Amino acid sequence: MIASIALDPGIKTQLKFQNAMSYSDLNSIILQKDAADSAAEVHGIAVAMLCLNKAAEASDWINEAFSEGSGLPQDDKLEMIHLFEQTKELMDSDEFVFDLFLPDEDEMLPLRCAALMQWCQGFLFGMGRVQTSSEWPGDVDEVLKDIIEFTKLDAEIDEEHAEEAENDLIEIQEYLRAAVMLIRSELNPARENSTVY
Repeated sequence: MIASIALDPGIKTQLKFQNAMSYSDLNSIILQKDAADSAAEVHGIAVAMLCLNKAAEASDWINEAFSEGSGLPQDDKLEMIHLFEQTKELMDSDEFVFDLFLPDEDEMLPLRCAALMQWCQGFLFGMGRVQTSSEWPGDVDEVLKDIIEFTKLDAEIDEEHAEEAENDLIEIQEYLRAAVMLIRSELNPARENSTVY
């Protein structure tokens, strides 16, 4: 179960994307190309692809997210490849450093909540391209049902409930971080079982 994945309190849960564009910059690229609702959504697709196939390539993801690349300028394409490769690296790490690519914590709460829902939609889209929920092994089906529920969150947050909503958002993000690693291990048992501890 997800609870069995220990969270290391010493690891900051922000993305460790070195030399990458900011969320807002990548989001602008995606919105200009009308590729998806947000950078969070295309990151969700990337993560699903990497859960299903740890050897997935950035080019496959770009073609999926941008309808065969849809004339993406080379500089933008390189930034997208960088995001994908760093996501792959974080997911491959023995440390619990993977995180969702979402707006910065200083952004407005409704924007961050909407991006989290879009990340979930992208992840579900990526997972759904391969098989139906009735075929998922272990706890994957249960976790995917939870993620479906997260796509139904209410992004309209009033001031009175802002602190509670902030805490809920952090909790859901932590759940999703652990969920991704659980799904990946369930779908790649040979890789996980061959790890030497």
